[in-house]
Amino acid sequence: MAHTHDHGHEHEDENRYITLVDDNGSESLYEILLTIDGQEEFGKNYVLVMPVDGEEDENGEVEIQAYSFTQNEDGTEGDLTPIPEGADEEWDMIEEVFDNFMEQQDDED
Repeated sequence: MAHTHDHGHEHEDENRYITLVDDNGSESLYEILLTIDGQEEFGKNYVLVMPVDGEEDENGEVEIQAYSFTQNEDGTEGDLTPIPEGADEEWDMIEEVFDNFMEQQDDED
C-alpha cells in the first residue's frame, strides 16, 4: 500500500515563522528566534521575532520584537501582546535569556 502526501517533512521549520498583522492590516512574515517560558515568574510565555525581510540599520542590526504569548486552550495558535514599556522585570529577564541565546549562537559558529 502506497502512502503519499504533499507536505514536506520539515515539521520543525513550520513553527519557525509567524505572520503578524499591523494596525493598518498589512501582513509581515517574521522568524521566531526564541521562545521563553516565563510561566513561573510572570504567568506567561514570551516570543522574540525578527522580520524575515528586515533591513539592517547603519550598525548592521535588525530590529527584534518581543511579545508575551498566550496559547489557546486547544494548544493551537494564540495571542501575541506587546510587552509594556514599564515592565522592567519582564524586560530584564527577556534580555538576559536573549543574551545567553546569542552567546550560544556565537559559540556554534
